[in-house]
Amino acid sequence: MLDWFGSLPAVAQAAIGSFFTWGMTAIGSALVFTTKTVNQKFLDSMLGFAGGVMIAASFWSLLSPALEMSEGGSLPVWLPAAIGFLSGGLFLLVVDKLLPHLHPELPIEKAEGIHHTGKKRSTLLVLAITLHNIPEGLAVGVAFGAVAAGFPSASLTGAIALALGIGIQNLPEGVAVSMPLRREGMSRTKSFLYGQFSGLVEPIAAIIGALSVLFIQPLLPYALSFAAGAMIFVVAEEVIPGSQENGNTDLASISIMIGFTIMMILDVALG
Repeated sequence: MLDWFGSLPAVAQAAIGSFFTWGMTAIGSALVFTTKTVNQKFLDSMLGFAGGVMIAASFWSLLSPALEMSEGGSLPVWLPAAIGFLSGGLFLLVVDKLLPHLHPELPIEKAEGIHHTGKKRSTLLVLAITLHNIPEGLAVGVAFGAVAAGFPSASLTGAIALALGIGIQNLPEGVAVSMPLRREGMSRTKSFLYGQFSGLVEPIAAIIGALSVLFIQPLLPYALSFAAGAMIFVVAEEVIPGSQENGNTDLASISIMIGFTIMMILDVALG
């Protein structure tokens, strides 16, 4: 099975990996067909777990390979990773300020971004999770593109581990969109469709990431660290605060550590 998958073009690998991560978002959204509410402690623990996975993936699957790929170049080893990492965070900061969106559980009056007045709550919620999924899709695409480019520090199993870890943490994101909409009276079908729609951006971003690596290979260390910086920005600005705002701080913190550990094991054991 792995040999067959490895024989596919990098773009096809990225598409399959990101369709898996999108599918996990859909599974989380599908919980609206079985219940109208989810235990808050469970949701906070899942968000914390997602944050831990994203932190570990940012280093083990993205930053560490970026540093290795920079060795032997004309620039200091740390410079491409530092530039890419900070650029990824800055990019998400700008998008966060411009794109109208609303975090789950917040009243619509606290929507962020410009020109959000008059937009439906459902639209703002979907845009919020879509914002999260852009760097995740890019990370998957860049990881598979690095393998196809033949970099020694990039491995197919490592890229698969990254897609697996991101897919696992996408499940609570689907819940985080669909459940609030269901509680507000939206039908199960519409709540599900809105929830899974937020993950559709991942295959698009993954294909863009894979293509960018294949055509501009010297930029790979920057691309890997850019995806890492964008993911860390999302974790620090939204995922971790969201997991602790309901008072379940200890549970969320332990869940972060568990998520980090599991992603680290996946990446090291498979990569």
